[in-house]
Amino acid sequence: MLMPAPVLISSRDNPFVRELRALTASASARRQSQVALLDGAHLVSAAALAGAVLDSVAVSEAGLARAEVRALFDSTAAARRLVLADRIFEQLSPLASPSGILATVRVPAAQPLPAQLGDAVLLDAVQDTGNAGTILRTCAAAGIGRVLGTVGTAFFWSPKVLRAAMGAHFGLMLHESVEVGAALAAARGQVLVARGDAQETVFDIDLTGPTLWVFGNEGSGVGRAVRESSHRGVRLPMAAGVESLNVAAAAAICLYEQVRQRQGVRQGA
Repeated sequence: MLMPAPVLISSRDNPFVRELRALTASASARRQSQVALLDGAHLVSAAALAGAVLDSVAVSEAGLARAEVRALFDSTAAARRLVLADRIFEQLSPLASPSGILATVRVPAAQPLPAQLGDAVLLDAVQDTGNAGTILRTCAAAGIGRVLGTVGTAFFWSPKVLRAAMGAHFGLMLHESVEVGAALAAARGQVLVARGDAQETVFDIDLTGPTLWVFGNEGSGVGRAVRESSHRGVRLPMAAGVESLNVAAAAAICLYEQVRQRQGVRQGA
């Protein structure tokens, strides 16, 4: 991509500034425009390394004076390259200490579910953006390449989910607004539903085959459609008097038990 010359913006009424302000402040604007805001050098770098086509990359005047930010800005291809006055950048960045660089990228077009799901994670109305992003990051680290979210799950491309996932988005296949029944029906292997009332613990189950994991809402757990299915429930053992565990922490334990078991199989082969 030909690198356009940077444009200096010092007016808060600039159309690009208004666009960024809407993306920062409004979840509906993000969903309607299908544009994601990447705030910070780590996210911008992760997107660029993954080959994402950036709509724009913007840097603050103060950021431009920092060698590492300047180098990233100069090397990142985007249709628009802009330098924002510090006072404008500070108003746009949701971070308490603005990073000095941000970018916008089109949300990948929705893809249909494959006819058969192998290893995957289904988030059933996981609403907390920090939890959703942390689970995406864990999935990427644990080698789970596909994550599904039902209606009611936090928008995967919201700024807080992006920050919590730390670039994991660009190595995952993400599906949003998924119908629960379709996801469960597509599972090629076992379906394991994280439930506090399950009889079996995750450490009792063979996780070496294809697995669709289902993790539910922070307060109410999985929804009715999942509860009424015949799929296998699993729980984490808890100390006496402890009722539950944060869903992101629970997902990490489950996925890494799967990693542990599979490494054991490979080492024993």
